[in-house]
Amino acid sequence: MHELTARQARRIAVRAAGLTAPRPTTLEDAIAGVGAIRLDLTAYICPSPELVLWSRMGRAFDPQELEEWRTTRRVVEIRGYLQASGRFALHRAAMEAWPGDPPPPFAQQQAKWVEANAAAAEEILQTLRSEGPLPPKELHAQFPVPHRSGGWNNDRSVVMMLERLADRGQVAVSHREGRLRVWDLAERVFPDVAAVPLLEAERRRNEGRLAVLGIARADGPDCDPGLGQVGEEAVIDGVRGRWRVDPAQLEETTFRGRTALLSPFDPFTFDRHRLKELFSSDYALEMYTPAARRRFGYYALPILHGDRIVGTADLEADHVHGVLEVHALRQEGTWSPSVTRAVHAEIRSLARMLGLDVADGALEER
Repeated sequence: MHELTARQARRIAVRAAGLTAPRPTTLEDAIAGVGAIRLDLTAYICPSPELVLWSRMGRAFDPQELEEWRTTRRVVEIRGYLQASGRFALHRAAMEAWPGDPPPPFAQQQAKWVEANAAAAEEILQTLRSEGPLPPKELHAQFPVPHRSGGWNNDRSVVMMLERLADRGQVAVSHREGRLRVWDLAERVFPDVAAVPLLEAERRRNEGRLAVLGIARADGPDCDPGLGQVGEEAVIDGVRGRWRVDPAQLEETTFRGRTALLSPFDPFTFDRHRLKELFSSDYALEMYTPAARRRFGYYALPILHGDRIVGTADLEADHVHGVLEVHALRQEGTWSPSVTRAVHAEIRSLARMLGLDVADGALEER
């Protein structure tokens, strides 16, 4: 059992996330350090994967290079995350074993629906085999049992079948056209790599997630499988409960903090409970909060300085006028002049990456 101070825990998390100095200088190193990047459709500033990688690389990040990696399939979309293509080996066994043994209730229900529409599944596969890649609207099949969820996915049988065929490793997202996913046979998207055995693959995925987080709870929320028993057990002074910590981080003692603007979907920020417990930050994504009730902004970015969350930046990319708008900079505590300069420098760096100017006077007035 390791006993950590709150400061040690914060620094482990920041260091593991690749948010210290020096920055990674290659896209390969940055992607390896992040592991899996959640794909989100919001492009209020820029697509979230670009923002996540820019947070690590700064001026060394080139969005065009990332696009080339996607085109050449050095990175692929797996279960809604952008990942290095070689990581498919860690998912293949689970796909081949879908819906699982024993299957969770939702997967069991969906497997029965797929079985009832086996002919429709084969029709979709045959169309992709002969014509793919294609978007869902160009795929047609007869469903004896249409999909019914009681929610958003009613009357979306083709899309839901594609999702289940992706779960089984038969189809995959070839690329995206804006927000639209374009599908193809998985064998034409993923590399031909041997599947890592199921239990070993789960352990290695959990080890990879802990390496990116540095320190985390063993059990996640209902939608998160958690980390299991990888890493080593730890307690944090002033924080209730027990944690799992990456052993490699326990051996590292140096810490060179820097300033970073973070995507709401960054692995570092996405677990809001961890953000609250370790960094005393009550940050929330307020895209779906009525404007009058927002505290941070529609798509505000948490600001990391050293081992603290020091505020948020409410920014918006206005490509029509060629500017990055700074709607608000919210401070937690009082910023020293050096913190202010560092935050302003990061905003200007982000604007350069986007090919925009910072709106006149937007920073000087703050």
